[in-house]
Amino acid sequence: MTATSELDDSFHVFDTTLRDGAQREGINLTVADKLAIARHLDDFGVGFIEGGWPGANPRDTEFFARARQEIDFQHARLVAFGSTRRAGAKAAEDHQVKALLDSGADVITLVAKSHDRHVELALRTTLDENLAMVADTVSHLRAQGRRVFVDCEHFFDGYRANPEYAKSVVRTAWEAGADVVILCDTNGGMLPAQIQAVVATVLADTGARLGIHAQDDTGCAVANTLAAVDAGATHVQCTANGYGERVGNANLFPVVAALELKYGKKVLPEGRLREMTRTSHAIAEVVNLTPSTHQPYVGVSAFAHKAGLHASAIKVDPDLYQHIDPELVGNTMRMLVSDMAGRASIELKGKELGIDLGGDRELVGRVVERVKERELAGYTYEAADASFELLLRAEAEGRPLKYFDVESWRAITEDRPDGSHANEATVKLWAKGERIVATAEGNGPVNALDRSLRVALEKIYPELAKLDLVDYKVRILEGVHGTQSTTRVLISTSDGTGEWATVGVAENVIAASWQALEDAYTYGLLRAGVAPAE
Repeated sequence: MTATSELDDSFHVFDTTLRDGAQREGINLTVADKLAIARHLDDFGVGFIEGGWPGANPRDTEFFARARQEIDFQHARLVAFGSTRRAGAKAAEDHQVKALLDSGADVITLVAKSHDRHVELALRTTLDENLAMVADTVSHLRAQGRRVFVDCEHFFDGYRANPEYAKSVVRTAWEAGADVVILCDTNGGMLPAQIQAVVATVLADTGARLGIHAQDDTGCAVANTLAAVDAGATHVQCTANGYGERVGNANLFPVVAALELKYGKKVLPEGRLREMTRTSHAIAEVVNLTPSTHQPYVGVSAFAHKAGLHASAIKVDPDLYQHIDPELVGNTMRMLVSDMAGRASIELKGKELGIDLGGDRELVGRVVERVKERELAGYTYEAADASFELLLRAEAEGRPLKYFDVESWRAITEDRPDGSHANEATVKLWAKGERIVATAEGNGPVNALDRSLRVALEKIYPELAKLDLVDYKVRILEGVHGTQSTTRVLISTSDGTGEWATVGVAENVIAASWQALEDAYTYGLLRAGVAPAE
């Protein structure tokens, strides 16, 4: 369980996804989930991973037992979380303090009350006894050979109410042997200027090494964390993707990126920053939450450009509209094609897709007009790269990419007297000179069409067996006759190694779905390297 890292101890990146992050509504981590996330975080290169509260629940106790056996930490140290001893007891005899030692973690974070009202109302003890609880617990754990970090809960609210007492908690923890004392904005109500002023004052008045733990209730957790660093904090507590109770915690990824790329601080092992986007998305998969597309640095839209003016500038120099090179954080620049696109957008998108437009201004102009015409009709290509690539190739080659020709299709939905339903679809098409008629049932008319198309084509194109429809979105566009409104369908398809999106637009959802399905199968065959029909 011993970590080996080339970083020194002068600045700490401390992750609390497995404890504080797990308090987010909708996240329910198994022990296996926690082990998987711990591996991702260690691989990313954070210095400390807070694993939970051993002794408080069987799951966290099991996690620490298994982590000792199953994870060979390369960069991070595993941290156990707990509280100071009970009022009127001794730390050496406190069962929850013993559970912290039994966890095997060589670093322990203690939560301590630093707001006088919390001491008196929540702990129901005196201010002096609270200080004794801090001193006794820290010194006992230090005597057992553990490093100790102390989280001063509700520190900033406590400082506002009684600054001298809040500082006395910090001073007591530091003098008892705590490595770092962390000032916690537990309610998340502070703003950057306030954080910076308080941290600077506490640092000057106590001489303690300080850290920061910021909740995001004002939307300022990342800014507050960096403001604390500006004031002298050398320990930052964050969670992956900003997970946490209420609206969340300071997001690990923009904090680390800012420290490395904006502050010039070496807080990750060499080369690990490029793993940031992958790590963010991998952890999102484990917790079963869709990654935020607009998250700074790691979102798929973080370096996506839509406006033609932006594209023209980026064609000259990408730095004109990007604050960093996206490859530094493992992301990529993307050009979005829409009715706002100009020539530069199309040329850059073609280059991104590996299609050489050869400086053909007439061709690029045709594509621009075609996109604008189609988007006016309801199509959207910024969310359907595969359909756009098929359109671009069709214009470049003078004809659509064809693997099959559809003669007709039909979908039937039958309501039966017993309340049951039946959905059946028939497809008639030509492929490689052969006429094929296929019928299939499904759990809906679109599913029946998908199955019938697969039945028709799989014998001729076995590559289609790998395809799987993974997402399906329907949007009703503006209409002038109520239910006669235009429908747009977006379909996401996967072949097990990647995903692509296609779009269809028609006066009814079935016809729009058919268009998107045709494009999805066509693009899947193109992606598989199958030669189109002559």
